[in-house]
Amino acid sequence: MSDSSDTTEPTSLALPIRPLVLVVDDDDGLRETLRDVLDDAGFATVGARNGLEALNVLDALTTTPSFILLDLTMPVMDGWAFCDSRGKNRVLREIPVIAISAADMSEANRPAGVDAFLAKPIDVEKFAGLAARVAGRRSFGGRRIKQPH
Repeated sequence: MSDSSDTTEPTSLALPIRPLVLVVDDDDGLRETLRDVLDDAGFATVGARNGLEALNVLDALTTTPSFILLDLTMPVMDGWAFCDSRGKNRVLREIPVIAISAADMSEANRPAGVDAFLAKPIDVEKFAGLAARVAGRRSFGGRRIKQPH
């Protein structure tokens, strides 16, 4: 016999689904800082240390990321090689890429398929606006992320 005083139905208190971002950088400290900033802004994140690891993560994901934040200079597989591999995959090439690098480079010198570029150290306000536009979300606050030494 069930207790008739408990007539409540299960209620879904699930939070709205947060857009997913793949953060790819070989610098553990910077990668985690970028993930924290994105998390604070309402994004879900997953990290990878290089392009090859990023391809493996993308293959395992059940949700397509809103965008990929990609360092260009990494060991194992750099950003250029990642972009080349990504360009050969119809599904992956649809995911926007924001490239980051300590070297400021002109659009002509960036890998094919990069949608936007940010130079390190990353200006969080600029990054925020760009991330919000790419993911279709509103902006978040302004600090500067310095590359850990």
